[in-house]
Amino acid sequence: MEGLIKQAARDLVESKHAIALTGAGMSTESGIPDFRGPKGIWTTNKKAEAEAYKMYELFLKEPKTYWVEISGSQGTYRKFYEEIRKAKPNPGHHALAELERRGILKCVITQNIDGLHIKAGNKKVLEYHGSIYKLRCISCGSRFGIEEVSLDELPPLCKCGGVLKYDVVHFKEPIPLDVREESEREALRCDLMVICGTSAVVYPFADLPIMARFGSGRLPLGLYVTGHKTNVKIIEVNAEPTPLTQEGVSDYLIQGKTGEVLPKIVEEVKKARKI
Repeated sequence: MEGLIKQAARDLVESKHAIALTGAGMSTESGIPDFRGPKGIWTTNKKAEAEAYKMYELFLKEPKTYWVEISGSQGTYRKFYEEIRKAKPNPGHHALAELERRGILKCVITQNIDGLHIKAGNKKVLEYHGSIYKLRCISCGSRFGIEEVSLDELPPLCKCGGVLKYDVVHFKEPIPLDVREESEREALRCDLMVICGTSAVVYPFADLPIMARFGSGRLPLGLYVTGHKTNVKIIEVNAEPTPLTQEGVSDYLIQGKTGEVLPKIVEEVKKARKI
């Protein structure tokens, strides 16, 4: 593993536009459980998973009921969000923030709704699945900090008259167009992508490495070799191999915890730059 860590550092230093993709594995070391791991939220609580699948439909049909459920004192979501807000960035988050401060990492695109990359100091963060710290208007797309909006009357409304919902993207809800388009632009522009703590099985997020590698979206298995971009490096930092590993989308996998591997990469970056 030491050799791969040094290689990752060299690749990062030589890159012109490096970006990071992150998933739940980045935040488990901050005490936030993942969803589908052995002890994941949906794995251990199938009822909560079933309810989660209904939230977006509930919002569309009965926005007031949605808000009562998601903000009520007995609601599963309120307790879950309150626990997430207590979490603090771990060494993996701080490592990515350090890479940005050094001018190497240009953008973080995250599946996580916990805001920990921003807390760690990253400035350019695309929250692909939204944030528990924001509300979003389904009509005009405007976002507001949760502290900016009164919940005395439900559902809360935007200045445009549209109904507000949590910025968090629920099951069956489309990814907000602005975030999806900017994420795709970053994927197509980058010359290095480091993928951290994601199983790479949730689409359309999992399309982003494929776009970086092949210049387009998902292709049928066996056709990935078409249009392969040799000038892009794709590095995985994951606890286990993923479909990206198995299907040859990534160049190499550094197997381990992001909170342990990423700080080691940063140390090697410092050595490579002689700083």
